[in-house]
Amino acid sequence: MTSLPSLLGGLDPTSDRAVFRQIADQLREAIDRGRFGEGEKLPSEAELVEHYGVSRMTVRNSFSVLQGEGLVHAEHGKGVFVRPRPPVRRLASDRFARRHREQGKSAFIVEADAAGSHPKVDSLEVKEEKATQDIAARLGSVRRVLARRRRYLLDGRPVEFATSFLPLDIARGTQIAEPNPGPGGIYARLEELGHRLDHFEEEIRARMPSPTEVKTLHLASGVPVIHLIRTAYDTEKRPVEVCDTVMAADAYVLSYQLPAT
Repeated sequence: MTSLPSLLGGLDPTSDRAVFRQIADQLREAIDRGRFGEGEKLPSEAELVEHYGVSRMTVRNSFSVLQGEGLVHAEHGKGVFVRPRPPVRRLASDRFARRHREQGKSAFIVEADAAGSHPKVDSLEVKEEKATQDIAARLGSVRRVLARRRRYLLDGRPVEFATSFLPLDIARGTQIAEPNPGPGGIYARLEELGHRLDHFEEEIRARMPSPTEVKTLHLASGVPVIHLIRTAYDTEKRPVEVCDTVMAADAYVLSYQLPAT
């Protein structure tokens, strides 16, 4: 291992910035510069105590800052490690392309294949229920919907959970209401039912997770979520599905292509 003096600087005794924050700043810079790579273990508490001449509590406070920023995670009895960068790139202009459905692939499978990861869906629930006011408005004042709730995993790690809401007059009694909607997912089934998809509208915001979301996605301290609501429209301009998705922000890069005119 490269010596700490060559990886990290020293403290500035004239600075009014707290010592633990100075240490966090130097560790953050070392991570950003690639001196500590993804999955690599940071110097131990003992090593940093010796290097900086500070207490263990000061070093622990520095680690807490980095954990709160989602840069590192601690493994009990092993140490503190640099968190991996987002493995999945969501290509907004491509993920719902018809050619993928025709190949029997859902958008999540397309993304997993591009990332070289193994996709899995668990915690699946399909049921009819009363539409909330927001969902009803997005679907054109429907009263009841078919809801499909599922959690998505990549290589065994939960990365998102989503609920699709579809009007009952479209989905009831079809394969969409089955646990496995078949190749290409529910969008392929919608098109088979005569609802050829025309376009999608998405609303995206970042926020801190609720306690339930932390538990469901196994989120580390300080990791936010991406909350996305997508509405699918057919060629008759009818909204045929609303998908409410919460994603672990450290698992995704959102990629868009925008026209210049």
